[in-house]
Order: sequence, then structure tokens, then C-alpha cells
Amino acid sequence: MNKIGIITGSTRQNRVSPQVAEWVKQIGDQRGDAEYEIVDIKDFNLPLYNEPISAAYSTDYQTPEAKPWSEKIASLDGFVFITPEYNHGITSALKNAIDYLYTEYNNKAAGIVSYGSSGGVRAAEALRIVLAELQVATVRTHPALSLFTDFENMSVFKPQELHAETVNTMLGQVNAWSGALKTLRG
Repeated sequence: MNKIGIITGSTRQNRVSPQVAEWVKQIGDQRGDAEYEIVDIKDFNLPLYNEPISAAYSTDYQTPEAKPWSEKIASLDGFVFITPEYNHGITSALKNAIDYLYTEYNNKAAGIVSYGSSGGVRAAEALRIVLAELQVATVRTHPALSLFTDFENMSVFKPQELHAETVNTMLGQVNAWSGALKTLRG
């Protein structure tokens, strides 16, 4: 069974990404086709990226916090990134967490669930470009949540029912692609 990590994309105090991640996990768990796990980047307490050698060339991480992060990402077959949109892009915390690793992401699949005033679509597109460099195949289906219609007071997550079907489709794609890409990882 594939292991799919649902990665939160924000670390700020009043963030809503854990609410969205929990919702995606509940939908995934009902499917029963993979092991879904929330991976909260805040729990890894990664400092600003400052490794002496790029992760594309070395996995000999000098930052102590990078080692458990590396182990967690390496243990997963695929991902669902929960990303808010900050200033038309992904959060600095998510980009920082991504930058710490390279080979741990290679030849895996990912889905993106975004949220923001315009559904977070610009952040999702920016994230696709970053993930492509890491050899992560992103699936087409993309749930985009509005701060105005899927949240109360922009802080309490109450998604419209129509999004559950989109999440289900995305999870099916992520799981299928994750299984297919295992053959490339050996």
C-alpha cells in the first residue's frame, strides 16, 4: 500500500492548513487505497536553509533538523501539498522545507490543494514549477479553496461539498501515479 504524506504548507500561529490537511486525510482514509498521514512542517522546526552543499549533490545533512525531515520524506511514496497563497506564491516555510531535500522527492507523485482569496491557484502553479525540478510528477486535478466561501471569518474551515469529489479524484490520481513511479525508484 502506498504511503501518501499530506504536507502542511504554513507554520504561522493562526494557520488553517492543519484543518485542510485533516479534511483531506479523512477523505483519504475513507478511500482505503493508501496510507494517508499528515506531515506538519512546523513539527520539524527547520531553520532557514544553510547547508554547505546543495541537496541535489549530497544527503550528508549538517543541520540536525534536516535528518528527521529527510527520513520522513524518504519514507513516503507520494504527497498532497496543502498550500496557502502568500503574495502570489507559496509560503517561505514550505519553500524552505522543500529546499532541504532533493533525492528524497525524486520519482514520486504529488497533488496540490491550495487556498487563498483566489483559491490559491497562483501558489499552486508556483509549487508545480518547484516540484518539477525535484522530479515530482504533479497530477492535474487541483482542489482550489476560497477564503471567502470555504472558510468562516477566513479562519474556520467549512468547505463546500463539491470539493470532496475533487479531492477524491486527486487522491486517486496521486495514488495511481505513486504506485507507477515506484518502479523507477527500484
